[in-house]
Amino acid sequence: MRELKLWKFVVERLQVSEPVMLMCVVESSGSSPGRRGFKMAVTKDNLSGSIGGGIMEHKFVELAKGKLLEDSEDSLLRKQFHQKTAAKDQSGMICSGEQTILLSRINKKDLPCMQSLVASLEKNKNGELRIDSTGIGFSEDASPDFDFSFEKESENSFRYTERTGYRNHLTIVGGGHCALALSKLVCGMDFYTRVYEERKDLNTLEENNFANEKIILEDYSELSSLIYQGENHYVAVMTFGYRTDDRTVRAIIDKNFDYLGVLGSESKMKQLFEEWRADGLPEGKLQKIYSPIGIRIKSETPEEIAVSIAAEIIKVKNRSPVPGTRILA
Repeated sequence: MRELKLWKFVVERLQVSEPVMLMCVVESSGSSPGRRGFKMAVTKDNLSGSIGGGIMEHKFVELAKGKLLEDSEDSLLRKQFHQKTAAKDQSGMICSGEQTILLSRINKKDLPCMQSLVASLEKNKNGELRIDSTGIGFSEDASPDFDFSFEKESENSFRYTERTGYRNHLTIVGGGHCALALSKLVCGMDFYTRVYEERKDLNTLEENNFANEKIILEDYSELSSLIYQGENHYVAVMTFGYRTDDRTVRAIIDKNFDYLGVLGSESKMKQLFEEWRADGLPEGKLQKIYSPIGIRIKSETPEEIAVSIAAEIIKVKNRSPVPGTRILA
């Protein structure tokens, strides 16, 4: 998980009594290079993460280093406009968006809190991160039902809240070459990945060290009681054959997902849809299946197919408005 690396960096620096300046994008709109939740941790001679890159990030790194030299413990907000015509707070970029960046100092006293955050992420649990004008806090026993919240009364009175841990879940049904490539591709993204497979000694499943979970089934029909569903759940069906795809879809068709795609040629999928309709599967559910799966880039290799599927899922995930986000300022 991308953020685990950043928080481990913070813990390592605090363990040697080195203060850290955390920068977090709390608001973002337009073509801003750093989206809400992007973070960067800066020490006097090192850094981890990113708030969007470019000249703006360089400027803020220098600002963070300067703040580390001060005695102040107060957090602060900085608005940035990515256009030269802005009256003030120009970022030096011309991509036309804007963002608000929160800077908060983290000291040795915050080490237990940061260690709890790292432990929570390592256990793939969700928690609650809070940053306000007085500092930073984390609770492993509370997980908000939204991804981000930013409340602002004034420049000196604000509160940023974030649900930590994985926000998106990808289920891959089938553990073959395409599943291996897709697992590898998304492992650096914000997806908790599960792979389900019937074949116990499949070499590509053994090679798959990228998925968070690998589950062996006796039969794909078991998915009707095992598969996770709901908002931020995405499913890619790519089993080894026509009939196993059929059993899988029949087992999960009544579940609710943000995305359900089935890998297969147009002729294969046409035949499957004809059978499903003849057997009375709900037309409304069938209409929601993405098939043939993936965006149209004439992909041929497992790696290219994985790119096309991941791109389609990301497109669905990032549709507007973004689910699970609250802006109260």
